[in-house]
Amino acid sequence: MKNLLAFLFISFLMIVSSNMQAQVESTDSTLRLIEKNDGTKYIAIILSDNARELLIETETIGKIYIPKSEVKRITLIENQDEIKNGELREESPFSTRYAFTNNALPIKRNDHYAMVNLFGPEVHFAVNDRLNLGIMSTWIGSPLVAVGKYTIPTSNKKVNFSIASMLGTTGYLNGFQGFGGLHWGTFTYGDRKNNISLSAGFGYIRPGNSQEIPGVYIGDSTIYSSSDGTDYINYNYPDIPRQANNDLLKSPIISVAGIFQITSSASIFFDSMFAFGEVERSDINRDYEGGSTSPYIISITENQLASNQFAALYLMPGMRFQKNENRAFQIAIAGVSVWDSGDNITFPLPLLSWFFKF
Repeated sequence: MKNLLAFLFISFLMIVSSNMQAQVESTDSTLRLIEKNDGTKYIAIILSDNARELLIETETIGKIYIPKSEVKRITLIENQDEIKNGELREESPFSTRYAFTNNALPIKRNDHYAMVNLFGPEVHFAVNDRLNLGIMSTWIGSPLVAVGKYTIPTSNKKVNFSIASMLGTTGYLNGFQGFGGLHWGTFTYGDRKNNISLSAGFGYIRPGNSQEIPGVYIGDSTIYSSSDGTDYINYNYPDIPRQANNDLLKSPIISVAGIFQITSSASIFFDSMFAFGEVERSDINRDYEGGSTSPYIISITENQLASNQFAALYLMPGMRFQKNENRAFQIAIAGVSVWDSGDNITFPLPLLSWFFKF
């Protein structure tokens, strides 16, 4: 009887020990990214997972217990080739954007983002897996631009095409008289971490600036009496009505841009845009007489539209720093050159941008 009890007791201990061992050592060797609330990240295998803590095993520091309350997220690592020097280079939710231009990759569902810079804010939404819509403006709410992009994927995941349009108005600055648009297509080769894009399109802008309406205008006169009883006449300058002019800038535009991820939190990028076309400008002539001894007579005539050739180039290298999966900061140093009517103007255009996923 004692031998039977001893045998049962030993068998019970072996079963309990086996169950405990099974809880600690998992046969699942899948690598995962475990991020803590303080931003610390581990690439590890989860050995056990209970209501209170995780037991993970890393290649560098071995086994670690982490309280579940300190775990921010756990992400499955599907491609171990993305692990470089012990860091996982994750996809950024802002991977569709360079500085000014974008690539042919779509914004992922639920990766809507906002970008703010020194000039103003913009917001972009993923309507579905191919269609993205957005809106851009300045800090004073004018001009206002709507943008849309439709991605055309191919059987090769690294080859994507897109068509896109921007339509804008000058808003209240010019009484909604000005407008513009840009329509383009993009070819992108690469993935969301490393890619290069070629774009070509056509843009046009009508600023909507006002000019005096051609015609002949005669100023009013007013008779005043002085204290000594004499009268004198004051000749007033006429009120001349104004209208929006027909100046139009139109141009083909080409762009080369790319981005390359160098660490888990930093990428370098290059953006560029070259426009070449013509500007249609109209001028007015103003002739006047009178004003001292006779009424003002103002004659305004309009010259025919004249076309002037122009070209503009901007080059913008920069770096992007991914603070976490929801935020990034970007700095770019740009040079801009404009050639118009034989004159050249070159100036720097530094750009600081902040990205927010929502």
